[in-house]
Amino acid sequence: MSHGLLHKVAELRATAPATRRAILDLILEDPDRVLQESFEMLAERSASSVPTIMRTCRDLGFAGLREFKLALAQELALGGSPLHRRVNIGDSADEVVAKVARSAAASVAGVRAQLDLQVLDGAVEAIARAPHIDVYGAGNTSWFMATDLQARLFRLGLSANAWSDYHLQQVAAAAHRPGGVIIAISHVGGMPSLLDTVDIARAQGAKAVCITRPGTPLAQRADWLLGLSVPDDAVMHVGIDAYLTHLTLIEILTVLVAQRVGEPAVQRLRGVREALQRHGVDVQTHPLQSWDGGAADAA
Repeated sequence: MSHGLLHKVAELRATAPATRRAILDLILEDPDRVLQESFEMLAERSASSVPTIMRTCRDLGFAGLREFKLALAQELALGGSPLHRRVNIGDSADEVVAKVARSAAASVAGVRAQLDLQVLDGAVEAIARAPHIDVYGAGNTSWFMATDLQARLFRLGLSANAWSDYHLQQVAAAAHRPGGVIIAISHVGGMPSLLDTVDIARAQGAKAVCITRPGTPLAQRADWLLGLSVPDDAVMHVGIDAYLTHLTLIEILTVLVAQRVGEPAVQRLRGVREALQRHGVDVQTHPLQSWDGGAADAA
């Protein structure tokens, strides 16, 4: 174990009262999960209370849970190996599978704690009522997220486009009108071209839903900030934790927007499924399409 913060947690556990020991046990057992949890979630899991968690953080030398989590995130990012922040070079395959899976699960579980439900509700209402939605992504991972979200919104019957070319992003932004919505996705949140695109769209009267880390330049431009923070990845600049949290948020947005649109969205989804069942080449029960009109089968 590291001789940093987690070592200090282990030392404090040896002399802590039972209620605080339960909190410290959860930190040592799965620090990644604790990193993503709110006061309330951690208190519920440890069968304690928010004031007890505050006292535990102070015992460790921190003003509160937020300061403790910042220090914990830094230690986890620096720990492990160049392969993964929780994996050591000598770990067995079983240990690697367990650690990576736990880390991924903790990232997904932490999405709920990071979302402001009032802000989320405002973003959903704007998206569901918008005459048009543009989705912009900066970087390979964010661009994939943008195209995935656009496909989901389009299937709900909404007018939505995703743009990859930076010049076309700005052209599309300049074509917006009041009532339009743009969704900007970037974990890093500082790409100049994306920031310019958001500025252009907002100058035209469009509203911005931004999916990024709190405190970034992109976050500062948001009308509705859906902020997600994850620990740094050891290999990729934007790693699997950012990928999974963003994908989870996109699923949440899709379901909430579908609920807000109501029956028209349900009918649209049903129509898409029926069309794919009749004509889709990716449906196992349907014969493959043929350009020769079935001549090959007749032969």
